[in-house]
Amino acid sequence: MDLGNFSLSLSVKDLGASKAFYEKLGFAVIAGELTHNYLILANGPVKVGLFQGMFTGNILTFNPGWGPGGEPLAAFTDVREIQARLREQGVPIVTPADEASTGPAHVLIADPDGNVIMFDQHVPRPGSDD
Repeated sequence: MDLGNFSLSLSVKDLGASKAFYEKLGFAVIAGELTHNYLILANGPVKVGLFQGMFTGNILTFNPGWGPGGEPLAAFTDVREIQARLREQGVPIVTPADEASTGPAHVLIADPDGNVIMFDQHVPRPGSDD
């Protein structure tokens, strides 16, 4: 099952300070805005999302439909299909996606230790008109 582009989503206290820190490690902003309280940074294939005041704790994030540079892909495994496969495997869904929808959607699960994993699709379902 192709889960999509991976990033670590970090809950930060000061977005500007976190941005400056990760830039010193060679990361550059590829998406987001300070005024919207989030930034996505990349250093080669490694992605880190910085989110101020949007959630508690850190999240492992997969983005179905996005390539390594955040570009939309023509073909990918839709988040609703990932959700169905996880359910078939007996994985509890914390926050489900609406299976009847075709646009962007997300699904949340948690591993046995409570670490949150998000499948966050920003593009429409392949083949849809959304």
